[in-house]
Amino acid sequence: MDSSSLSSIQTLVKIIKVEIFSKLDNDHDLCSLVSPSAYENAWLAMVPHPHDSTRPLFEGCLEWVLNNQNELGFWGETYSNGDGGPTPTIDSLPSTLACLVALSKWNVGDQFIEKGLRYMYENVAMLAQVDCQHLPRWFTIVFPGMVELAESTTTLDLHFPPKLETTISSVFFNRQQILQMEEMQVDKCHYPPLLSYLEALPATYEIDEQVILKHLSEDGSLFQSPSATAHAFMLTGNEKCMDYLVALVQKCPRGVPPMYPMDEEMIKLCIVNQIQRLGLAEHFKEEIEEILIKGYRNYNDQESQCDEINFAPTKIYKDSLAFRLQRTHGYNITPGRFCWFLQNEEIMVNIEQSYEHFISLMYNVYRATDVLFPGENELEEARSISKKLLEKAQILRSNGANNFFMSPVIPRVIEHELSGPWIARLDHLDHRLWIEENKFNPLCIGIGSKASFYRWDIKGLSGPSKTIFKALDNLVSEIAANYLRQEGINIREIIQDIWCDTFASWMVESTWSISGYVPSIDEYLETGMTSIAAQTLVLPCLGLLSQNLTNDKQLKPPHLDVITKLLMVMTRMLNDIQTYEVLYI
Repeated sequence: MDSSSLSSIQTLVKIIKVEIFSKLDNDHDLCSLVSPSAYENAWLAMVPHPHDSTRPLFEGCLEWVLNNQNELGFWGETYSNGDGGPTPTIDSLPSTLACLVALSKWNVGDQFIEKGLRYMYENVAMLAQVDCQHLPRWFTIVFPGMVELAESTTTLDLHFPPKLETTISSVFFNRQQILQMEEMQVDKCHYPPLLSYLEALPATYEIDEQVILKHLSEDGSLFQSPSATAHAFMLTGNEKCMDYLVALVQKCPRGVPPMYPMDEEMIKLCIVNQIQRLGLAEHFKEEIEEILIKGYRNYNDQESQCDEINFAPTKIYKDSLAFRLQRTHGYNITPGRFCWFLQNEEIMVNIEQSYEHFISLMYNVYRATDVLFPGENELEEARSISKKLLEKAQILRSNGANNFFMSPVIPRVIEHELSGPWIARLDHLDHRLWIEENKFNPLCIGIGSKASFYRWDIKGLSGPSKTIFKALDNLVSEIAANYLRQEGINIREIIQDIWCDTFASWMVESTWSISGYVPSIDEYLETGMTSIAAQTLVLPCLGLLSQNLTNDKQLKPPHLDVITKLLMVMTRMLNDIQTYEVLYI
């Protein structure tokens, strides 16, 4: 590796340390490391102001909805489909409906509503490819609720293809069975409890206000769910609920997370885990060690079990993750720190009966048992149980039962994990697999406005930054559309990459300026030739002018590499010479 490449890596490492690790001890900044939930933001956007019902209480959440519709027309999670673009998960259906209701309620975003309705009509067909009996419980409860809410909104013209009526009716029927089987009170046999889906329960389902108030947490939340708490506030007007929602929006101004309050230790452990799996741990040894040693001390002071079954899965996930990370870093940690759930019959019955809903949890448990020592019977039992459930889930998927509710990324990494012993695999190959499977959001977090350009995402932007990004996105879209009409090839992502490289070079120069670092001449030219941005103008124009372009390599053909670099260097040097003459001569 040459010195300029090494310097670029070191500079990027410094940026990541500033953008991520420096935020871990600040509640406001910590929220920016968690991806916002479209569904939760939509529900907070629906809450009317208590003193003026004609406007929303949380205008920032409504603005988030307006700014975060995918270009395909949906809101919600995506996964990498292996074809170079993000694909919506089944989560996009209820999330999109919730966002449409929020926009319609306040009579804003007509163009977004039209686009969203079109997406729903064209993509609800994904339900036909799933065995409705194996839909996740949360979806079976939430999707019908959002359909009913959208249909009750007079300004929304929601329609589904007639051929899907039977499929949608099946989901509604399954929802009704769940409502009949489960009691409204917190039922220890079901996770999470039915009351945590308060916002999605049908209007015909009678809910006693006292039941809602009885189950509010001390912080005013209903099972730490922003959407359920928002609806609880709209039903009861409870001040504790309002205080919770206000605090949530203040702590998470860039978008509401799926759950709040968040487990800070969990977030830190997840960051360490992701950095290790991406193969970047060697660059963050001090930061990782600081997180693990604090977690180790905290774990020694905590109970190694959870009496509340509704929070048990989260604790098991966290404990198994901490166990693997701490043991691989040499900490003296016993299996009992995360194997406690094996002795809880109620938890085990729940997991085994609803194993398809705990796939990520069992995957994490199985990985934790990679580091077992001979004679650790608890770990061997945990490994045996988790492996059995993962294999059952793989069989279920191979039969076509859950292709859409479990992201394709999860089965692929599970298959890889089960294919051979962890100790026999090569780290670099594991890192590559993880990068490929998580290429659209490798750290699973949003890290502020600068990162929006890396992801080409308007999330988290406001004011001038948002205006500039929109203008740039419109320019890129226009160039890509012209090229598509002319050559029949979509070069949108290529142009985005050219601009992202340019933004990255600006960030490097910004870091140099802030830190007072004086780059070498090679570093200066390597970064400066990109930051001058000549390539952002020349390369797209070159594509439009050429008449013999057949694939996406036309923007960077080998015989133009030298010419392009010379142009970039000459432009940079000419600019700097003229700047020097103006300032110093």
